[in-house]
Amino acid sequence: MATYQAAVFLAAFNLGLLWLLMAAPLGRRTIRVSRIIRERPEELWNITRPAGDQTSWHPNVIAVEPVDGKPDLVEFAYRQSDRHGHPSRRTMIVDRTAMTSAGCFSCELRVVNDTTLDHTFWEGYRERRKVERAPLGSRVTFEQTDNYRGLAFYLFRRIALARELSALQNHVEESPASGLLHFEHPLWQTVLVILSTVLLWPFFGLTAQGLMISVFLTLVILLHELGHMVAYRAFGHPTTRMLFVPLLGGVAIGGRPYNTHFEVATCALMGAGFSALLVPILVAAHQSAMDIPHSMAMDGPILVFLVILGAFNLLNLLPTYRFDGGQVLRQVFQGPRILAFTSFLVTGVVAWTGWRIGLAAPVLTVGVALFTLLGMIRTKSAKPREALVPMNGPERLMTGFGYYAALAIHVYAVIYACDRLFR
Repeated sequence: MATYQAAVFLAAFNLGLLWLLMAAPLGRRTIRVSRIIRERPEELWNITRPAGDQTSWHPNVIAVEPVDGKPDLVEFAYRQSDRHGHPSRRTMIVDRTAMTSAGCFSCELRVVNDTTLDHTFWEGYRERRKVERAPLGSRVTFEQTDNYRGLAFYLFRRIALARELSALQNHVEESPASGLLHFEHPLWQTVLVILSTVLLWPFFGLTAQGLMISVFLTLVILLHELGHMVAYRAFGHPTTRMLFVPLLGGVAIGGRPYNTHFEVATCALMGAGFSALLVPILVAAHQSAMDIPHSMAMDGPILVFLVILGAFNLLNLLPTYRFDGGQVLRQVFQGPRILAFTSFLVTGVVAWTGWRIGLAAPVLTVGVALFTLLGMIRTKSAKPREALVPMNGPERLMTGFGYYAALAIHVYAVIYACDRLFR
């Protein structure tokens, strides 16, 4: 399979996978996890009920306080920070049901207030907890019901709920918790990076050259996400982490919600911006090596890496809804007309770059169509409770020129490398 055909096929495959993960209408779904724990139901209910001692076992809850004068309301404080770096808080209304004769305890909770997210995010959310007597102890069941759009958030909630129940069991049965069970553990992430490299290999041919391209693409993705993580730390996020998804790439996650539009734009731009720092270094190294006698085959890996670095980040700067380019441009240009004009201009620059390096018209047409479809994918947005701090003039100017610089540098990287690889 030709490299450009593999790239188009991989892009089309990723488009379908992204739609499934981010936008597929799943409707109203209930996530249910259940486990037998060796303890009396009365004892378990004392620590699992909304106003119980959840701080002793729950992986995220750091405080539980009843609301004064409102016995049905309970406020939870979580380890996750809000936009100001304080623990996020969530107030829930508890619908209690009486204990049955069989020794069953249950309740249902609804979110009525959140210091981080707008109330519309929780409109369809329901949470249920149930403890009932079982032959070997008690059966504990946790449920969450919500409206889901995209499989990713559904899977995230399921993993989080299973982890919560495991933490309860480990606490009650005094079993040591293992960090290896967490998807975010560096060992599992390393395995996924290697797996992704192997899965990408057939797209570029099961040869040494195909393996080199696959390894370079994985390395470029890691560098891109590292740039996002550097930006998060610079803006004071207490923690950052990277999740690698085979075939789709990586996702950098900050330690708190965004506080300003400038922070959104800068953190999005730093993926391509960090990689852009390598372009002049690689070009200078290649030109310096030209003066030293060497085999022409030694030029190949440097130029191939430069093409992949430039092309990946150039495509990421496209003004589609979920790409970094779309995130940056929506913060800088808030008017619909100027945003549409800029988006059209950037798309034209990327298309011209493809024409300049010799891509056929059908390939360019298919590529533009794929990214147009990608731009039409809409996901359920997590609207913040308070509006973000707007950008001022200097911040807009700085972000705009930074975006232009990243775009120009990666265009140059692609043209420079392709002119020398295919001349």
